[in-house]
Amino acid sequence: MKVLAYRFSAFGDVIMAATVVREMMAQNPNLELLFVSRLKYGYFFEQIPRVEFIGLDLDEKRGLGGLYTFFKNIRAQHKIDAVADLHNVIRSKFLTRLFSFHNIPVQVINKGKEEKENLTAPLNVSKTPLKSTVERYADVFRELGIKIQLSQNLAQKNGNTQRKGIGFSPFAQHIGKMLPLAKSELLLRALLEKDEVYLFGGGPEEIEVLENWSQKFPNAYCVAGTMGIEQEVDLISHLKVMISMDSANMHLASWAGTRCISIWCATHPFAGFLGYGQQWEDAVGQDDLTCRPCSVFGNKACFRGDYACKETFPLQRVLDLV
Repeated sequence: MKVLAYRFSAFGDVIMAATVVREMMAQNPNLELLFVSRLKYGYFFEQIPRVEFIGLDLDEKRGLGGLYTFFKNIRAQHKIDAVADLHNVIRSKFLTRLFSFHNIPVQVINKGKEEKENLTAPLNVSKTPLKSTVERYADVFRELGIKIQLSQNLAQKNGNTQRKGIGFSPFAQHIGKMLPLAKSELLLRALLEKDEVYLFGGGPEEIEVLENWSQKFPNAYCVAGTMGIEQEVDLISHLKVMISMDSANMHLASWAGTRCISIWCATHPFAGFLGYGQQWEDAVGQDDLTCRPCSVFGNKACFRGDYACKETFPLQRVLDLV
């Protein structure tokens, strides 16, 4: 059986999808998979047996015409038995319609939109965990008749390799997911009393902050912007522990087989995005705030106006876990 699957973004979601694919392929030796995503995410799939990664330049293939050309090309090159839409956005829906029209079985992810809206409703003070995102991905494949049982075990990447140092990633895509930088600096100071710290980030503004910290504090090393994804994963796989916001670096730690203490401000692991194989006890947030989570992705302004989830965040709990 040859299955086509696609998930175009975001970084953390693609890593979670790759984690599911890795376990699924190990459990189904007769399965072949074509996985379509952005070119830069190929690293995660190229290592998995019987998976062919197809990098799609979405900037080049703007509009429905580009996607239709991609659809024609992939059908001409491959005999596809089924399609798994792990994204369920406008682009993927268009592709899904095309495959369905040609009588190819298709299953689409149920993101649980109504459940998540209820979870983040301001008047909902009774919060309960929703189905995890990785299980939602697995369900798509299960609906296609593929057996898959997720272990939820942290990947074992190093064997007996000695680990050293602490990773710290203080940034996230949306402000609601991030501690104030002053608090992150306080946390960094405390971590440096325990061990050397490697600082992870992405864009130019983040790198500037991290480089300033590395110059300010001995034994703090900015690795942001200095290495490719494969080198970054290798470094994370050798850390004693990663500390990350609710962001892609939490999922990189899972992929690399490293324990991650995750920091949750306006968001909450109940929405289903806890890193694969990570422990609930390592997900730290201001738990007595019934307004959390106020959004699934941390992209909404604080309706209280004070961001208490960030300003009163319990740093000591992170240090206790370290």
